[in-house]
Amino acid sequence: MRAIFRSLAIVNYRLWFLGATVSNIGTWMQRTAQDWIVLTRLTDNDAAAVGVTMALQFGPALVLTPLTGLVSDVFDRRRILLVTQSALAALGLGLGILTVTGVVELWMVMAFALALGIVSAFDAPARQTFVGSLVPPALLSNAVGLNATSFNTARLIGPAVAGLLTELVGAGWVFLLNTLTFAATIGVLLAMHRDELVVQERAPRQPGRMVAGFAYVRRRPDILLVFGMVALLGTLGMNFPIFVSTMAVQFGTGAGGFGLLTSVMAVGSLVGALLSARRERPRLTVIAIAAAVFGVALGVAAWAPNVWIFGALLAIVGVASISMLNSSNAYVQTSTPPSVRGRVMSLYMAIFVGGTLVGAPLVGWVANTAGPRWSIVLGAASALAAAMLALVYWLRIRAVRLHWDRARRWPLRVSYGDPRRARELATAEIAVIETETQR
Repeated sequence: MRAIFRSLAIVNYRLWFLGATVSNIGTWMQRTAQDWIVLTRLTDNDAAAVGVTMALQFGPALVLTPLTGLVSDVFDRRRILLVTQSALAALGLGLGILTVTGVVELWMVMAFALALGIVSAFDAPARQTFVGSLVPPALLSNAVGLNATSFNTARLIGPAVAGLLTELVGAGWVFLLNTLTFAATIGVLLAMHRDELVVQERAPRQPGRMVAGFAYVRRRPDILLVFGMVALLGTLGMNFPIFVSTMAVQFGTGAGGFGLLTSVMAVGSLVGALLSARRERPRLTVIAIAAAVFGVALGVAAWAPNVWIFGALLAIVGVASISMLNSSNAYVQTSTPPSVRGRVMSLYMAIFVGGTLVGAPLVGWVANTAGPRWSIVLGAASALAAAMLALVYWLRIRAVRLHWDRARRWPLRVSYGDPRRARELATAEIAVIETETQR
């Protein structure tokens, strides 16, 4: 157990963990309340409208990727976060006032979702890479895993609280309460011991800085594999607000049931996050296996006969999904030099959340036309396709060959290439790329 929480021994990280947990609870409360009022109050159970709202919220991360990653690599990430967290608080306040006063309309929620997406596009890469300023490199993988633990603890608490408060006092007060939670993150950023922050190498001032992240990733086949898998799941497999809200309506549960189902999945996600934090370093094999388990569990959940079985399967989906995402995030961060890490992580976030720009409306349309179960099947298929992509990569990198020898008792034989030589070549290639990006 001590190995899981070893990064909390560092004061600055401990402050960040506590503040981020409070803020994340508020964020999940707002997301849950926002999706619910779009589905049930501002439309007549229109899943496509929920998908469009999600796309507006996540789309800016895709469009603004070159700029947001460069900002994270060039400017002080702590100051970036102070600005973005303050802006997010102001947006929550505005939406809360409109909702409490009863004047909110669908287009207003969509406009706020777009504004939230723009601010979050700058916030996400800075927040992801800021962890590298809080802990030494040896603890980075553990810190990334604990960040996900914070996120999923909030995901466990936030939706349940939001569902309860939405039924008791209305969604507007949920938005207003979320505004207050941002004060936790802003407070810890101001309270940190700045002399103990790990100095991060900044991107040099040179032409072509904005596209250096693309050049780096293009020559890293392992990162391209991770990006491809994340793209598949982010586009079609991670549309949980649509999956859970539409199935909650089909099973006849209210806002409380929707929040409870989301929290049940978060229980599994929390377990997956703790398992990820325990690992010394992330591995591609863990990413691939988790994607396969995710696909199978989600596929079975699509045909669950009642809400109880559906909820139990969501817990498994939570374990697998967060194991895959945590390992992917940690792998990209720990294998990328600090000078280009912000731009690479902005690409990662853009591929993951930006895929929702296309995937969420599509999944919502499938839920409307063919039923929510078929939208979940589509998500499961994307996860299995991601696992197959990893298998193909593994067969190529390891130079796996199958041989049929009738003279042997077990005629099917498997031979491998030299993985150590492949790693040596990859390491040499990475060194060249790092030198080029720092010129």
